Amino acid sequence: MKLVIQQNVPLKNKTWFNTGGAAAFYCQPSDGLEFQEAIAFAQQHALEIFVLGHGANILISDDGFDGLVIHPNIQTLSITNDQHDQPLVTAGAGVSMEKLITYTLEHNCIGLEDFSGIPGSVGGSVYINLHYFDKLIEQFLVTVELIERTTGTIITVDKNWFNFGYDQSKLMEHNHYVIAATLRLKKATDLEVAYAKGRSTEIIRHRVSRYPNKNTCGSFFRNFYKDEVTLTVNNKKAIWVAYYLDKIGVKGALKVGDASVSYQHANMLVTGPQATSTDVATLARTMQELVFKEFGIIPQPECILIGFKNNPLL
Repeated sequence: MKLVIQQNVPLKNKTWFNTGGAAAFYCQPSDGLEFQEAIAFAQQHALEIFVLGHGANILISDDGFDGLVIHPNIQTLSITNDQHDQPLVTAGAGVSMEKLITYTLEHNCIGLEDFSGIPGSVGGSVYINLHYFDKLIEQFLVTVELIERTTGTIITVDKNWFNFGYDQSKLMEHNHYVIAATLRLKKATDLEVAYAKGRSTEIIRHRVSRYPNKNTCGSFFRNFYKDEVTLTVNNKKAIWVAYYLDKIGVKGALKVGDASVSYQHANMLVTGPQATSTDVATLARTMQELVFKEFGIIPQPECILIGFKNNPLL
């Protein structure tokens, strides 16, 4: 079946912030061949490409995106075993982390339950090196199937190719996109799976009670790197951006238009029904300015900004 490419498709309902304009062109490839068609279309029409996952960590300009938005709908899921009889789970880029975790637990595979309750797709999780406390998606990755932006060539690489760091990967150079990822998990007994399911449920309960779970991108700013800060707390470099945001008193208090800082967490911005992306960006910039005025450092976004002609942040 030939890939369908739509024009002037609203993106507002495809992001967690529920803000932003339209995509000039939009498609949903369901396999590698259709992804190649999308790449070829972008090349033929000299279009910029943005690959959209589940929209949980992005802010799209109110002007939209003047290019091709590719929203992978690759939903493949399979399990094989490695030479040590440990499970290798392969998931398409469009599979949600929730679906992947459920699938692995149903097949007596454990390891990913620490990521329970975090919205996003497999492709997006590899892109940002999904993390929760000391767990990183890179710790489970074995190989990833990628497509090259300029040629449409499909290649398979191992995890060392990505140069992973905290909220960092080689995918951020925007020269390759994820088609599917293979992860090594642990084969588990029924009792171990029951424990993992309980842990998953408790992590979700904790996240829902502690953080906003809609109309947000999660943490808007990344934590600081150690060389960016001088302040120490309990003999440790104070790298936690929420620490500084709490100190300036923005939690539940600062608001721009219909966007506000959550009362639950100082590093989480939430939107109301009338909010615009401009509201969110202005709010985030105000937070940067306040932290800089007080501490001389500037928080940098973990949230990915798309379609902005000029960077609205510091």
